[in-house]
Amino acid sequence: MKDACGVVGIVAADKPVAFWCFDALFALQHRGQESAGMAIFDGEDIAVVKDEGLVYSVFDERVLMAMHGEYVIGHTRYATQGVANWTAAQPVYRQSGRAGFALGHNGNLTNTDLLADKAGILPGMMLSDSDLIAELLAQRVDAGNSLREGLAHVLPTLEGAYSLVMLESDAVHGVRDPFGFRPLCLGRFGSEESPDGWILASESPALDVVGATLVREIRPGEMVTLTKQGVTSVQLMEPASDREKLCIFEFVYFARPDSYLMGHQVHTARRRMGELLAGQSTVDADLVMGVPDSGVPAAEGYAAASGITFGYGLVKNRYIGRTFIAPDQNARAIAVRRKFNPLRENIDGKRLVVVDDSIVRGTTTRALVTMLRDAGAAEVHLRISSPPFMWPCYYGIDTPTRDDLLAAQYSIDEIRTYIGCDSIEYITLANLRSAIRLDGECCDACLTGNYPSSIPPSSGLWDAGK
Repeated sequence: MKDACGVVGIVAADKPVAFWCFDALFALQHRGQESAGMAIFDGEDIAVVKDEGLVYSVFDERVLMAMHGEYVIGHTRYATQGVANWTAAQPVYRQSGRAGFALGHNGNLTNTDLLADKAGILPGMMLSDSDLIAELLAQRVDAGNSLREGLAHVLPTLEGAYSLVMLESDAVHGVRDPFGFRPLCLGRFGSEESPDGWILASESPALDVVGATLVREIRPGEMVTLTKQGVTSVQLMEPASDREKLCIFEFVYFARPDSYLMGHQVHTARRRMGELLAGQSTVDADLVMGVPDSGVPAAEGYAAASGITFGYGLVKNRYIGRTFIAPDQNARAIAVRRKFNPLRENIDGKRLVVVDDSIVRGTTTRALVTMLRDAGAAEVHLRISSPPFMWPCYYGIDTPTRDDLLAAQYSIDEIRTYIGCDSIEYITLANLRSAIRLDGECCDACLTGNYPSSIPPSSGLWDAGK
């Protein structure tokens, strides 16, 4: 799976906001590795700097020193809709208004065709759904509306997932969709009594790295506006549900372990996933190991609850991104070896419990099991800290079609045979919810097929009402 994107917005007078935005984006690098960008208002114009690549390859000290201003937004991108090249990198910019405006988007719209048709936009004119949002807003601003008025008109027409940051000449705006599919939080620079700046970010570690204090998470349907005078808020749209529908995979896989989401630290939730997974059944084993990175906290919890020794069996290459889908089994095995290398002396002759966060197509997991056996593992028992991934996501995660999802096509025993492990068990949905300490919250459509919002008619699930 490819992650959702990461967004940042900062307002602070007489501060190095471009450098702060760089650090915040660097803390969100895990949310997008295809491109990075910033837009900054220098008092007269909005300048946009963006390019393909990681944050540190797009920005260096020379570039940041030339970016002057007190209002800035930033973006790290994974493409879930549209093309993945320089032209689709964000922030997106439009010249409408006093100095124009820039927009960064985390999420995925599900009614882009309908929106484009109503706005008279021809197919192929927009590079992405983010570009479409910017164009719809520009049409309103060009018609005489302020950007705030344009947002109030356009955003209620959008369906799907969006957490947005927007920059204009005198403000930075942040907004979440009415379901709250994607995260967005508010932070403060300085003391509560005398704040000297404000920040919006997808995850709380982006606040920590720049010395800001977490104030709260933005509510579903809420828009906050940051200026040098302070923060204002308006409930732009009523929440679409009495329960927030933040993506449940933020807790399982996407978010950093040191993030706080819905009042809970992600690492603690992942550790509880492992504890509850261990209680579902017993297995005789010598070592519990996690697949780095998101599988490690769950493995720690599994070991603590089961009494089996926790240890490390894999070393991860930190300079490799997501494992790509290679064309054949040999190429897939090579791809996994680029990313992981076994600690043979820890593995050789051992009965292993291997804890991972999820199985999507199963190709990477299959190659990983083969690698562990080649390193001398006597047994490999897979434990997965999410239920079977059976349905595609339309809200900002780049997942395969249902035909390519392993759990949608095969039984658990058939999956065990295909992967080549000695046993496999997934955490139950009830235990996953218990680990996160939720009661009816979070979107779990990828696990249940219960989509809380509309999905594209082209999905093939439209007629089924899914």
